[in-house]
Amino acid sequence: MLGIGKLATKVFGTANDRKIKATRPLIAKINDLEATFEPLSDEDLQAKTVEFRGRLENGETLDQLLPEAFATCREAAKRALGLRAFDVQLMGGIFLHQGDISEMKTGEGKTLMATFAAYLNALTGKGVHVVTVNDYLARRDAEWMSKVYGALGLTTGVIYPRQPEAEKKEAYACDITYATNNELGFDYLRDNMKSELSQMYQRNHYFAIVDEVDSILIDEARTPLIISGPSQDRSDLYKWIDRIVPELHDDHYTIDEKSRNVTFTDEGNEFLEQQLRMRGLLPEEQSLYDPESTTLVHHVNQALSAHKLFTKDKDYIVRDGEVMLIDEFTGRMMPGRRLSDGLHQAIEAKEGCKIEPENVTLASVTFQNYFRLYEKLGGMTGTALTEAEEFGQIYGLGVVEVPTNKPIARIDEDDQVYRTAREKYEAIVRTIREAHERGQPILVGTTSIEKSEMLSQLLTQAELKHNVLNARQHEQEAQIVADAGKLGAITIATNMAGRGTDIKLGGNVEFKIMEAIAANPEADPEEIRTKIEEEHKTDEQAVKDAGGLFVLATERHESRRIDNQLRGRSGRQGDPGRSSFFLSLEDDLMRIFGSERLENVLSKLGMKEGEAIVHPWVNKSLERAQAKVEGRNFDIRKQLLKFDDVMNDQRKVIFSQRREIMEATDSNEIIRDMRVDVIDDLVDQYIPAKSYADEWDGEGLYAAVIEKLGMDVPVIAWVAEEGVDDAVIRERLEEESEKFMAEKEEAFGPDTMRQIEKQVLLQTIDGKWREHLLTLEHLRSVVGFRGYAQRDPLNEYKTEAFQLFESMLESLRVDVSQKLSHVRPMTEEEQREMMQQALAQQAAAVQAAAAPAAAPAAGDAPQEAPTPLLAGFDETDPTTWGNPGRNDPCPCGSGNKFKHCHGRLA
Repeated sequence: MLGIGKLATKVFGTANDRKIKATRPLIAKINDLEATFEPLSDEDLQAKTVEFRGRLENGETLDQLLPEAFATCREAAKRALGLRAFDVQLMGGIFLHQGDISEMKTGEGKTLMATFAAYLNALTGKGVHVVTVNDYLARRDAEWMSKVYGALGLTTGVIYPRQPEAEKKEAYACDITYATNNELGFDYLRDNMKSELSQMYQRNHYFAIVDEVDSILIDEARTPLIISGPSQDRSDLYKWIDRIVPELHDDHYTIDEKSRNVTFTDEGNEFLEQQLRMRGLLPEEQSLYDPESTTLVHHVNQALSAHKLFTKDKDYIVRDGEVMLIDEFTGRMMPGRRLSDGLHQAIEAKEGCKIEPENVTLASVTFQNYFRLYEKLGGMTGTALTEAEEFGQIYGLGVVEVPTNKPIARIDEDDQVYRTAREKYEAIVRTIREAHERGQPILVGTTSIEKSEMLSQLLTQAELKHNVLNARQHEQEAQIVADAGKLGAITIATNMAGRGTDIKLGGNVEFKIMEAIAANPEADPEEIRTKIEEEHKTDEQAVKDAGGLFVLATERHESRRIDNQLRGRSGRQGDPGRSSFFLSLEDDLMRIFGSERLENVLSKLGMKEGEAIVHPWVNKSLERAQAKVEGRNFDIRKQLLKFDDVMNDQRKVIFSQRREIMEATDSNEIIRDMRVDVIDDLVDQYIPAKSYADEWDGEGLYAAVIEKLGMDVPVIAWVAEEGVDDAVIRERLEEESEKFMAEKEEAFGPDTMRQIEKQVLLQTIDGKWREHLLTLEHLRSVVGFRGYAQRDPLNEYKTEAFQLFESMLESLRVDVSQKLSHVRPMTEEEQREMMQQALAQQAAAVQAAAAPAAAPAAGDAPQEAPTPLLAGFDETDPTTWGNPGRNDPCPCGSGNKFKHCHGRLA
């Protein structure tokens, strides 16, 4: 008998079915318009964009324009790319526009689907961001889809690392901008460190379409983006401590693999104290438990984590003497990413690499909070349903499973579970050989570089030719994946398998054509294309006859999505295919999370050597274990977000204050308010309300006014006057400060004074915010211990973070007032002296440049050569300065280096 829930589903359909059904009338309208748009000339098609924009200005909504805009975009794609979008692609585009995630299987054409929602929303003129997981995809998709947007009269830009300033600004000004999540986040932080509005890149955060949305908004959401600067060098300390860790025994520490945590035991702490004292790192009278030992304990813990939790070729690789992290979900290298809190330095010490100094956070943001800045967000991926709850709770995104264009013909076999890893790998090699002999292409998924290389050795011993795709072969990714569908091909891949490049049966025809044209440039490209396309049809049919692509996974991942991504490489667009998972009781997931019942059942069955258990309930049992891990990871991310939300509220306040200051033509009002607040605080401190006159501290107030406000006024005499109260002194100080600052303004000139005020404000805000971030980091690391006192760490963090923020704003007011009160114009004599110094340095530079260059001493850093003076040099005219070196004195005579003066970068 059916339950009530199942009965309702049977009658009304699932929520997903109802969403799909609601789009059918819209798709019918778009299809009806196709015949109207086909006869239009290219110019008429482009004119539609102008027409739509006019209608938007006249009050029509994007939803009203949707059918016509999608029909226009479909026609443009047909002409520009030769691709006619399927109904399911239009459907996916509708969900993107509605602010949902379109879950579409691999090979269903997500890249083209995104153009529909991007085009419709770009009509507003606010700019649309299409977000990809790596730079290669951002450039490829921008170049490919710009043909469609160009045919519709829209501009397309792409953001990439180390991009020239002018080009980046132009790319952000385009109608549609392709970029990686990292670059967008970093540019947001950089923008909020600028001192002029004209130097900022990003216009606004209107609409973003996120490709591989599960990877970006979930997998990478655990790590915040941080812009940092170097702090003191402690490399010797890391090296000394690294020598101690290998001497530890198993009883000196405990490892919790579930939470990836390692801690010292009491025996370990005693052993550590002995070792640290022997090496002179811990004074005799000091214990590891003393507050003075905090830094030392922190370094020791990080060294232990580096040795016991981080494995070479799994979590990181060493390339050219540099430790590069590997993304655990995609298997890709993450150049430029470093672990924080000294952990990266501990790994560098472990591997004998050059230890880079630790960094101080200058600005940071999490992906969760960055992407929540957008007015509207849409996403697309092949695997999102398993994380639907998290997408809904954190980002307000619904997940819609879009049906495939053709029914899936892939056969998904039940998992095969072996007792030992040795038996499992023997079965894998045997299965690969059988499939290879049939000519069936095989994609073998592994969870780490180490395991992919171990399997590669086994296949080499078995004389089976194969390709290996992991972080070491990152550059050849597209080529290896393109070849993975060829007859009899064997490809071993970490989880990065096929991202952004489809595995096509028979091989990728476009790659084959490009190779053939490159090998024979004299031949006619059209003849080559025709010949290869004919050959490809034969190859494709042969692969289909052999059973299509066989995805063989050597382990289950903690996340079901990663398994589904691998499985989804096979059976694209209705192609035949097969997938199978080979597991053993020694696999990490089975060992840490798998139920002991499974092992008991296997031993009771009395399984023979090399035998596997294959049953649907094994799959269900494993999926339950995976769901538990996913739930735990979600809780961790949710907790992280709650803490980051506290900082995010403060970040928004600071960034909006900075923007207000940059937008303001006159910041004098802000400065005056700050000065009045400082005067109020000083009077309250030295002349407390409701206190007697003999309790007033006139001398203290006098000294504080000189220090904080730069004014020498008769405060002591005022305090001694008969009948004077705190309000009168307050008023007099305010009047004097107004006169004092008016005199300064007259000396500098109003325009110069406004510039000085703006720069002092921005620089002080940035300095205070940096200090505040560091304080919050320290607070965050200790607040967890409040739980032992039955106090909620999150509430404690919120309360103290708010108090710290208030005190930061207070000290900001004091610093700004103090700096502005002490600033003064240079005298003519000081200016002459500075100019003479600059000219003398320039003359010495000319002489040095004319002398024969001496060979630099070993280990010397290369210096920038100072630039000789040009004939007709004029310090007031930058066009006569030539090209000064970054570290030369500025030719204007300010006495500052060129890079800190006229050569200051935005």
